[in-house]
Amino acid sequence: MNKYARLSLIAAAAMTLAACGKQEQPAATDASAPVAAASTGGDVTVKIGQVSPMSGPISHLGKDNEFGAKLAIEDLNAEGVEIGGKKVKFELVSEDDQGDPKIGTQVAQRLVDAGVVGVVGHLNSGTTIPASKIYSDAGLPQISPSATNPDYTKQGFKTTFRVIANDVQQGTALGQFAADGLKAKKVAIIDDRTAYGQGLADEFEKAVKAKGVDVVKREFTTNTATDFNAILTSIKATKPDVIFYGGMDAQAGPLAKQMSRLGIKAKLMGGDGWQTPEFIKLAGDASEGQFSSSCGVPRDKMPGFAAFNDKFKAKFNTEVQIYAPYEYDAVRVLVDAMKRAKSTDPKVYLPEVGKTDYTGVTGKITFDDKGDIKNGAVTVYQVKGGKWEVVSTVGGPAAAASAAQ
Repeated sequence: MNKYARLSLIAAAAMTLAACGKQEQPAATDASAPVAAASTGGDVTVKIGQVSPMSGPISHLGKDNEFGAKLAIEDLNAEGVEIGGKKVKFELVSEDDQGDPKIGTQVAQRLVDAGVVGVVGHLNSGTTIPASKIYSDAGLPQISPSATNPDYTKQGFKTTFRVIANDVQQGTALGQFAADGLKAKKVAIIDDRTAYGQGLADEFEKAVKAKGVDVVKREFTTNTATDFNAILTSIKATKPDVIFYGGMDAQAGPLAKQMSRLGIKAKLMGGDGWQTPEFIKLAGDASEGQFSSSCGVPRDKMPGFAAFNDKFKAKFNTEVQIYAPYEYDAVRVLVDAMKRAKSTDPKVYLPEVGKTDYTGVTGKITFDDKGDIKNGAVTVYQVKGGKWEVVSTVGGPAAAASAAQ
């Protein structure tokens, strides 16, 4: 073989080896779309996000929410859910927003980057509202179990839902109760200047003024304050029948104690942020006789609360604070929509969330065109003998049924 023939054979062999070593490149995918991953057991793993303040002064409420989500995930995995013909294993991705709006947006982006297919949270209106823009931009359904500020669902996003009554309903119910139930002629109002506390206080003020009640003082504090003596001394001189506090239990407890020490005879009233066992613990004897509301029917009227409560206490060795049953239901509403859509892809199952007709632990859940729960109930409670006792319930399924007749 001559020199040129040998060179031609060597070149041909090199080209053949190069062709054999070349691999087909995968098709490009949308990096922003959440992807269901195959688990080691052959199931498809689907991530659901949960956000609440698990550190700071209301961490007990944040952990309560997380526990509700954990229990829902555990129950769903035990049931062996199939979606679109595939066995699904759910995984909870939990984040702590510390009740801080800035941190709330940071952890929201973290959840988007982690590839969650939906989010339950946040707890506070002040963190829920700014985070909702991030979830909307990513096309992720978001269900809050506890944010009550009306602005959350007024933004026009198709991704925002809540399984609890809003502050228009709650503030109205509390204002009417102060005027009609307590026969108050003069009220003073304090709020913590958060989206929740101020928003609820605004709705309460509208409601009492509509009833002809005189608002003799409007003061504000912060959601980290512990000393209310200056505010209360100023209010005491106006001799109100009721003092309304828009905020959380971490401040409402000390507020009630300081009212008692100053000899203020007015009743303290507030919303779901302090209708908790923690308020009674913090306020001690000063909690007796005070009023607060919760968005929802009483627990003994919830169709699934007894069984939920038994499992909750057995697993976490603690009492339900307030929102855990709503968190549990919110997780299951997301999965119910996935099952009906036969897909865990948010783009596919998001439209089904709005069509929800689901009966959970807390009762029947359906949404209006903004994402608010229909026929949201509000229950007013009073502390009697160291426990919250039901006074009255406004709205809910029973009221809706009566209106339909």
